Amino acid sequence: MAYRGIALTIAGSDSGGGAGIQADLKTFAAFEVFGTTAITAITAQNSLGVHGVFDIPPEMVEAQIDAVLSDFPVGAAKTGMLSRSETVRAVCDVLRRHHFTALVVDPVMIAQSGDALIDDPAIEALKEELFPLTYIVTPNVPEAERLTGLSVEDEEGMEAAAREIAQMGPRGVLVKGGHLPGKDVVDLFLWDGKVTRFTHPRIETENTHGTGCTLSAAIAAGISAGADVLAAVDAARRYVRKAIEEGFKGGKGYGCLCHIVKEW
Repeated sequence: MAYRGIALTIAGSDSGGGAGIQADLKTFAAFEVFGTTAITAITAQNSLGVHGVFDIPPEMVEAQIDAVLSDFPVGAAKTGMLSRSETVRAVCDVLRRHHFTALVVDPVMIAQSGDALIDDPAIEALKEELFPLTYIVTPNVPEAERLTGLSVEDEEGMEAAAREIAQMGPRGVLVKGGHLPGKDVVDLFLWDGKVTRFTHPRIETENTHGTGCTLSAAIAAGISAGADVLAAVDAARRYVRKAIEEGFKGGKGYGCLCHIVKEW
């Protein structure tokens, strides 16, 4: 058996294993893609919350990315936790230097426990510097509202937010609707100005820690393996849905996804 591609995750470490770098590598493996990493922060974290954060110096983040991209033929990369504007700028600098454009951005802002994972200057740096380098960005509804200043209460609001974010530079915007009420979950994918609607019945569970990390990693994995964009997004959503259905509750708090699911 051979790997189907090589992907890079630029994200924080979750010591609890359910999100961040750890979730991304598990996801890459599920897609039979070789995973490489650039760690942006180390969190002391478990199923109950985030107990400490240590930001990796920006020059070391940049050095990790440079080391990977100068050696490996990376087909796609994803970003996760970029908590400081200095980190965002370091990431942008090295991506520009390597003319790297196959980038999936998960605009991580708040942990499931409610802990903030990014400061305001970093959000502005995302919008002004990283989004113009972005292939696909994957905000949930609260993140879409924070990025645009719009109130998102329905599908119409999701589409308006997606189009507003697209004006910031990304070619594609996947607005995830899991935070909105209803028996079905609807995600809207704006690609080259055209909207594709994905829907599935809501799964009632608390085992959702790391969902955003996993979805963005799955999209990057699909792209690195040669899938076209819509196929990569569709496969990523099916994988995440199956992983949520199976779930894994290892600690005393929120559970996470079961990344080893098959036949999704």
